Amino acid sequence: MSIVSMATSEVVLQVLSGAAPRLLSSDLGSSSSDLALYSKCHFKSVKKKGSRYFKSLKCSSMIRYHIGSYNYRRLVGGFDRNAAINRLGLLGFKCQQADHGSGVGMDEGNGAPFVDNANESNLSGSMNSPKKLEFEDSELLKREKEMLASAGTGTTTFYKSGIDSIEDEAWSLLRDSMVYYCGSPIGTIAANDPTDSGVLNYDQVFIRDFIPSGIALLLKGEYDIVKNFILHTLQLQSWEKTMDCHSPGQGLMPASFKVRSTPLDGDDSATVEVLDPDFGEAAIGRVAPVDSGLWWIILLRAYGKCSGDLSLQDRIDVQTGIRMILRLCLADGFDMFPTLLVTDGSCMIDRRMGIHGHPLEIQSLFFSALLSAREMLTPEDGSDDLTRALNNRLIALSFHIREYYWIDLVKINEIYRYKTEEYSFDAVNKFNIYPDQISPWLVEWMPHKGGYLIGNLQPAHMDFRFFSLGNFWAIVSGLATTNQSHAILDLIEAKWADLVAEMPFKICYPALEGREWQIITGCDPKNTPWSYHNAGSWPTLLWQLTVACIKMNRPEIAAKAVAVAEKRISSDKWPEYYDTKKARFIGKQARLFQTWSIAGFLVAKLLLADPNAAKMLTTEEDSELVDAFSSLVCGNPRRKRGPKTYIV
Repeated sequence: MSIVSMATSEVVLQVLSGAAPRLLSSDLGSSSSDLALYSKCHFKSVKKKGSRYFKSLKCSSMIRYHIGSYNYRRLVGGFDRNAAINRLGLLGFKCQQADHGSGVGMDEGNGAPFVDNANESNLSGSMNSPKKLEFEDSELLKREKEMLASAGTGTTTFYKSGIDSIEDEAWSLLRDSMVYYCGSPIGTIAANDPTDSGVLNYDQVFIRDFIPSGIALLLKGEYDIVKNFILHTLQLQSWEKTMDCHSPGQGLMPASFKVRSTPLDGDDSATVEVLDPDFGEAAIGRVAPVDSGLWWIILLRAYGKCSGDLSLQDRIDVQTGIRMILRLCLADGFDMFPTLLVTDGSCMIDRRMGIHGHPLEIQSLFFSALLSAREMLTPEDGSDDLTRALNNRLIALSFHIREYYWIDLVKINEIYRYKTEEYSFDAVNKFNIYPDQISPWLVEWMPHKGGYLIGNLQPAHMDFRFFSLGNFWAIVSGLATTNQSHAILDLIEAKWADLVAEMPFKICYPALEGREWQIITGCDPKNTPWSYHNAGSWPTLLWQLTVACIKMNRPEIAAKAVAVAEKRISSDKWPEYYDTKKARFIGKQARLFQTWSIAGFLVAKLLLADPNAAKMLTTEEDSELVDAFSSLVCGNPRRKRGPKTYIV
């Protein structure tokens, strides 16, 4: 029996026995030199669309082994009778040495074929003896027929021997969504719905979408894919992309990227794999992502905390990447506030929803990324100014959010009695908020016990909507005080029927309706009331809720939400989001088998089983920040400004 045949048989046997195939991986960045980013892959400049150029990571693919594996999806009362066959392309390849700006070399000494023989490596990534590969194809076909017959008759034979739980199904789906580059897994696609022909960009690897996938894999002890993702996206950071001849700021991370195969120059028998990123120039709405770089820093810290491998964050190229993101975010501009000024559609809510300005989600992630970066930054000549700016921003940002974004019954009553048009340094109503902005829904909705951080604050405007991710991550990062964090969870418990209902968790509350929806969303047909970003329910938010609850030692709240999700999410085929006020319907345009819905559920389950693991994501209140915040409050924040100093 040939090597390929034996390997094929081994994969099918593992799938039939319920073991999900493990992806081949390589340990990028394991060189002793910090400057050696890749030992096998290289950069090459390629001309694209006339005057536009981009740097692309390339790898010569010489041989492809296509191995079919049956993928059974769990349905209510049994399994899909039509077994979906996925083609897993395993690449036998030779990669070249890292060389910026050079062509693709074909030196035989630069690498060996990825698959040499069955004794060295099997398809699950573990060592195999020849005995494990010795079985006849006839026996294999016989077992396949038995399993298909069992699934067709509705018996539970396959269920018991294969997928034994929702978690097993989720893990199988998560692995099916993995994307490979140069033979190694580097991320997960946004959605893997076999029935959906309108792919759009759901077949790409999104940075924000991969975060729960990466956390789940870290908790499972599979570190290589997260390390690969971190290093590959780092190399995409400095690409020169443009929108109408305009280039974004240096240090910007892409929203997503895609692995594309193109013929190798001068050799039609070989292909070159190219990482093609999207910084927003091809996205719906053409908005660059603000949160990608922030999530990247948070994941980098989580990788070090979970794996114990701190050498990755200490690398020169990684340290440079952190500093580039910080300089982009900390750059001085026209804005007077310490919060990060961004446009609509620059975060998880990536369409027009009236969150332009200083949305809470970005501020919470910004604060978390600043703390994570400060923890990971190594001393460097000339970095004193960056460190000083980082510390100053942390103090100002924490004070600003805690003082001006917080809302509860006491604060609402204070706003209700605001005087307006106050011109002075000691004004009480600093942002000239008009009391008529307090909506009737807020007066009726706010519980006596509890509160939350509002969605946005700008001159003469307070967005009183409850935005889930921003509040969750304010707890996780320590941006909210301990009392505020408990009050947010109190509000969630008090308003469970509104925020959780039949599927957690509302992305925001309440929905924009009527004329307000028309004006603010631009009559967006996808963001109709109680759908998608307009107060739709997103299962992926389970994992952020779980981390927040565990940090505050109230895991029973998250466990209750997970139990609600378990009743439907698998039978509904893991939708992207749910519609209606009570989340009774699968979203009208929701993708099925949405990867971050799958991964978010897995992370929630894993963290509830091991709450101590949540520490890789949480940060405690910094003593210096607490002292600084106390001194600002005790020193009367409405005090008059001191004498001006002029520099001539």
